[in-house]
Amino acid sequence: MSESRPRLGGLLSREPHVVAAGVDVLADALHQQAVPVERVDWRPPPPGTEESLATVLGDPRHATANADAVGRMLSARPQLVDVRPAQEVLGLERGTFLHAGPPIDWERASGPMRGALIGAMLLEDLAGTPEEAEKALGQGAATLEPCHHHATVGPMAGLVSPSMWMFVVKDTEHGGTAYCSLNEGLGKVLRYGAYGPEVIERLRWMGGVLGPLLREAVRLHGPLDLTTLMAQAMQMGDELHNRNRAATSLLMRELAPAFASTDSSRADIAGALTFIGGNDHFFLNVGMAAAKCAADAARDVPGSSLVVAMARNGTDFGIQVSGTGDRWFTGPAGVPDGLYLGSYGPADANPDIGDSAITETVGMGGFALAAAPAIVRFVGGEVPDALAATRRMYEITMAEHPALQVPLLSFRGTPAGIDVTRVVRTGILPVIDTGIAGREAGTGQVGAGLVEPPGEIFTQALHALAGEG
Repeated sequence: MSESRPRLGGLLSREPHVVAAGVDVLADALHQQAVPVERVDWRPPPPGTEESLATVLGDPRHATANADAVGRMLSARPQLVDVRPAQEVLGLERGTFLHAGPPIDWERASGPMRGALIGAMLLEDLAGTPEEAEKALGQGAATLEPCHHHATVGPMAGLVSPSMWMFVVKDTEHGGTAYCSLNEGLGKVLRYGAYGPEVIERLRWMGGVLGPLLREAVRLHGPLDLTTLMAQAMQMGDELHNRNRAATSLLMRELAPAFASTDSSRADIAGALTFIGGNDHFFLNVGMAAAKCAADAARDVPGSSLVVAMARNGTDFGIQVSGTGDRWFTGPAGVPDGLYLGSYGPADANPDIGDSAITETVGMGGFALAAAPAIVRFVGGEVPDALAATRRMYEITMAEHPALQVPLLSFRGTPAGIDVTRVVRTGILPVIDTGIAGREAGTGQVGAGLVEPPGEIFTQALHALAGEG
């Protein structure tokens, strides 16, 4: 043996670097002896997934397909180009409603979904009272379809009815278009399942005043680059799901001069700006449509295990994957763990609901918690928890977002592009920060917190990719 060659690779001549994976017995013992140890959050793949993992990872298309899909997702250039009624842009007919999440019918609908449907019936004058609306819905008077089936996303219950006005966002890089309704604010609002007179009155004002005014302002302004706006907002402390204060302010700064240049009355302009200025979540719906554009750009790449939609209807949690087309993989939606308003508690909470997890799908929201330390005051936890959550998401994603960067992580791009195979292999589930709707129809919002999808939906998707499901 050559004397110049370190024995045992230098193991005996330098301090050891210990990495512990799996159970904590070894790591705990070393820690008690003051030995530095790096813990790796790892667990073996669930039983029964080994063959599917080998098939998918061994597919010669897999690496190239994922690079293509995530590349399309991250190169999307969404721009706000218009605001128009749903009946115009989506062709919704009277009695047809879009909802959040995978497909569901009235019989399986949760309390907040039922409340939002009742409110939509009242808004569209399809019923005169909540009781009439509920009876008609139970008799099949309305057609229910997922927002995602119409290039649309909606927060919480996600209800879209023909008369509602929609943000129109176009991807100038890949040509797709996505839509989202206007944000109502917080508290007792339709998307949380409330349908009282104040809810319907607000929605009618939004349809009669706010929507037309926004249309004029957006058209006067011209296409608004949302990637640049969102990147700036993240530098200012937004994660672009549950915190949109900076993004809403930046949007107002862009559109306010155009508002003032419209032919609308001073009272209507003042009312619209006051409403937007008092609603820190106003940008959420714009950002959701931008995220939908980016995710849709990555669809239908054969062999790709990239998640292109995560959505909840208050009963089921569903995902769609690039390589499996429009198929939904579903499991039971969980109740978020978080902070509650007033006297509300976990017993009042409905299982998770909404299309807003489209933000996490493309690297925002829960995946960007480290960019928004103040969010912990809204969803619970401490600042180190937010940092840890973002770092953990790098383990299950394919890339880092080139525009959305985290100052506290030395401007590292947010983790983006959830990979089904990595979720199954590591057991790490996507983290989503979300509002919490009351379980009973008509309650409204009861809190906010964090939630994870059911692990089995990623296993379902894996088997489908392997041709076994």
